[in-house]
Amino acid sequence: GIAISIGVLVDGAIVEVENAYKRLEQWIEGGRKGDYHAVRLQALKEVGPSVFFSLLVIAVAFLPIFTLVDQEGRLFKPLAWAKNLAMAIAAILAVTLDPAMRMLFTRMDPIRLKSPWASKLATTLAVGTYYPEEQHPISKRLFRVYEPACRWVLANRKRTITWAAALVVISLPLLTGLPWPLNKAVPSAWRYSHGPQRLLGVWAHGLGSEFMPPLNEGAILYMPTTLPGISVGEAQALLQKQDQILKGFPEVERVFGKSGRMESSTDPAPFSMMETVVLLKPRNEWRKAGTLPWSRRITYDELVAMMDEALKIPGTTNAWTMPIKNRIDMLTTGVRTPIGIKIFGDDLTKIEEIGTHVEMILKDVPGTRSIYAERVAGGYFLDFDLKREELARYGLSIADAQMVIMSAIGGEPITTTVEGRERYTVNVRYAREFRDDLEKLQRVFVPTPAGQQIPLGQLADLTLRLGPAMIRNENGLLAGYVYVDMAGRDIGGYVTEAKQIVAKQLKLPSGYSLMWSGQYENMLRVRERLAVVVPLTLFIIGFLLYMNTKSLVKTGIVLLAVPFSLIGALWLLAFLGYNMSIAVWVGMIALMGLDAETGVFMLLFLDLSYHDAVRQGKMRTKQDLEEAVIHGAVKRLRPKMMTVMAAFMGLLPIMWSMGTGADMMKRIAAPMVGGLTTSFVLELLVYPAIYFLWKWKFEMKEGAAEWIRQTA
Repeated sequence: GIAISIGVLVDGAIVEVENAYKRLEQWIEGGRKGDYHAVRLQALKEVGPSVFFSLLVIAVAFLPIFTLVDQEGRLFKPLAWAKNLAMAIAAILAVTLDPAMRMLFTRMDPIRLKSPWASKLATTLAVGTYYPEEQHPISKRLFRVYEPACRWVLANRKRTITWAAALVVISLPLLTGLPWPLNKAVPSAWRYSHGPQRLLGVWAHGLGSEFMPPLNEGAILYMPTTLPGISVGEAQALLQKQDQILKGFPEVERVFGKSGRMESSTDPAPFSMMETVVLLKPRNEWRKAGTLPWSRRITYDELVAMMDEALKIPGTTNAWTMPIKNRIDMLTTGVRTPIGIKIFGDDLTKIEEIGTHVEMILKDVPGTRSIYAERVAGGYFLDFDLKREELARYGLSIADAQMVIMSAIGGEPITTTVEGRERYTVNVRYAREFRDDLEKLQRVFVPTPAGQQIPLGQLADLTLRLGPAMIRNENGLLAGYVYVDMAGRDIGGYVTEAKQIVAKQLKLPSGYSLMWSGQYENMLRVRERLAVVVPLTLFIIGFLLYMNTKSLVKTGIVLLAVPFSLIGALWLLAFLGYNMSIAVWVGMIALMGLDAETGVFMLLFLDLSYHDAVRQGKMRTKQDLEEAVIHGAVKRLRPKMMTVMAAFMGLLPIMWSMGTGADMMKRIAAPMVGGLTTSFVLELLVYPAIYFLWKWKFEMKEGAAEWIRQTA
């Protein structure tokens, strides 16, 4: 939160200092009439309300972030607290401490000391030189570039506004995609390529969507799944083979794999589901993608793709994620892969049949790295079907027979031995060689009340059966999961395509249903909330702007910065290959506040110039209005440029960062960087044209009529 707001904290002070500088320069040119303290105070009154409200808008615009819940709320609420508190304090200090410090320490008269050299140095440091704006070494270079452009814009007002609107319309497909018949002309696979056609593919089909951007944890969690019924020895051998292959990669520091579960219901993992944590070396030790010294190092996705290719072991289905991310996904949705399909019904065999059908349908969908449907009916069981007639013949009850089965075969604790501070349970059961096949189990003796020893095979039928290895119950229905691991495309686009294919090729029986889960389930929840949060943000910004301007027209002009910023934000996201995610939307919400600030400052200087000309009696003709607009836009360019550059200097280091968490921060900063660029450029070019048309046609109607009569 501090990182993305640090460049904006000084914007209010910049505008106040620059306006005071301009008014003092005019005071000097006017012969130093009156007290310069009054000049500075008047300069503060001119811009103070706009400065306060612009900084307050940035803070208040972030309030909807507090409506986020679950993991996105826990992640971004601290960011919102940090940014809002910093901006709120900056808004207060901009109209209290900053003016007070300037009033106390600003000097206009030369400082007189005994030494002329010391007097000159002290005057230079404490007073300085007030250059006319046209002679300022930075401003005069900016004027040479911007003034011709501004005059051309005012001469071609309607054309400029039309071009700006066209840019907004052309950029909107990046968010929504082209209408259905048109986007078919561009293959959807183009937006996942690395060539120049990628931007065209994104423009035709829209930016991808995901819940959270990838957050590199410095480790990989490899989760292969094999068919149920694997033995302990085979699971151990397979696990060791996988670990040996993974350790052979030079990017791997060490690996730790496990199969099965501990004696706890919190991790109900069978032998068929293995987990291996792969700890990676620092990024600067990874191999390079090419042979040249300046070749880049391989990426995380490329490393996972190479590992996946090396671990294509027959009978196993791979899934790749990260340790912390996996635990969060499993706790929130129960699905360990990015996408999961939950099948609900009342018959486990039918659920398994539907799952295997879905697995067959989706395995060829572009982007599917692996898919595995749970074999919910794949457990092996030994059933003892007791014969009640035989039990009655020997005077035995069902409980008597079950007691022998539990104690002789399963083991029954009979006592506890105490060894110092340690306690050990003593279990008694048949030795393994007397219970390792059906024939031996049939010879287990059951004592009768008469003292006879009856073989178990005479009292029960021993049968091997297949049944559910694990029963899932969700929302009162039996459930089975299909795990989908994908790569190379966005989650939202994949699920949209997969849903269409499944709907065409799968006919669900009555009483059965599918639910798409995993990260996609979280993404839908966030999308529904953002549908309320984003319009709420715009409403709050518009309300505060109206409180400041007291004009619906001015509020509308300032809010034009929002569509202008969408152009740069969306195209930069497309260029960087980022998908729309909760992090990107947080950046968009922050961008709305910045848009309002830059728009307020642009309109502020246009208004100051216009009202100065009105007070001087110069606002009579079309040329007078044009010169006032040019003065407000061009002659006050430096403070506007400084506010935007201060924000850029705070954001660009985030875009260059490479450490842990950089992936998340870049997706917050990217729309702000791209949006600030285009909104500032278009504000400089479009605002003067719109402001001129508004003033001329609606506030200077008499002057317009007079000008028409004179030129007729």
